[in-house]
Amino acid sequence: MKTFRIGVIGVGKMGEYHVGVLSEQAVAELAIVVDASEKRAEEIGARYNVPWITRAEDAVGQVDGVVIAVPTALHYSTAKMFLDAGVHVLLEKPCTHDLSEAQELFKLAEEKNLTLHIGHVERFNGAVQELHKIVDEPLFIECKRTGPFPQRNIADGVVMDVMIHDIDIVLNLVNSRVIRTQVMGLSVFSDRDDLVSVQLQFENGTVANIVASRASQNKERTLCVTQKDSYVMLDYTDQEIYVHRQSSSEHQLSKGSLRYKQESLVERIFVHKDNPLKHEILHFIDCASNGSPPQSSVDRELNSLEIALKIVEQFKEQRQLA
Repeated sequence: MKTFRIGVIGVGKMGEYHVGVLSEQAVAELAIVVDASEKRAEEIGARYNVPWITRAEDAVGQVDGVVIAVPTALHYSTAKMFLDAGVHVLLEKPCTHDLSEAQELFKLAEEKNLTLHIGHVERFNGAVQELHKIVDEPLFIECKRTGPFPQRNIADGVVMDVMIHDIDIVLNLVNSRVIRTQVMGLSVFSDRDDLVSVQLQFENGTVANIVASRASQNKERTLCVTQKDSYVMLDYTDQEIYVHRQSSSEHQLSKGSLRYKQESLVERIFVHKDNPLKHEILHFIDCASNGSPPQSSVDRELNSLEIALKIVEQFKEQRQLA
């Protein structure tokens, strides 16, 4: 059986994560790494003992699939080049900055019978996969994804960089059409969206609040879901889920103080903890080499991107008005 050859295009911080995971997998051969910086390409090539080049087009013919981790502005042109050449593509999120370009890429992949996978790695977080088993009728969803301003070189704002993960997961949990979007945000350390709070209202009545910030000194990655009979808390970082049931609360007024007391049954859900990026890469390889069905539909990919782009546009409109 022919070994599936894979290359990594762009070996910055995220690209190196992919290289590290791929270097440990036996189901595929890490055939080549590519970076426009000769120094960086040589450094990663030597570190992981893999051939390196500086021009992405020179990888055509040497690979069956690629991971593309270049800046978002180059996603469309780079992915199109490899798809045109008959190469399967794992494209880091966000897919593109333009919905029509994303639609074109998926259409091209379908015409050529190729896998085009968008790198929403949180889908492969063990806690997220367990979450879908216990959330069926969400009334209210609250997401927080905060942390300090990144030291890496990044052109995207916080919505396209990290909030898009939560948008994707919320849309899949609710499975209903978004009918209203309210956006508030600030530019703090850049001229882009650094802190954004979004409220989504769905056709079925569900409401979601999503907060993403790269202006916080505290790193937090959480998602909470209110249902009629339970309150579910998920921590992405620790891959933990807690379910609160049969809650009751009361307050006691004593001399000089007011105290609140809450009691509930708390259930800790067992989560199989593993590297989400490894599972994402293995899923991509399985789809590309064995023809296994993708975890996500094209409609879901495009819906997440469309909502994220609308949020960025509303943020820009508010800034202009201010």
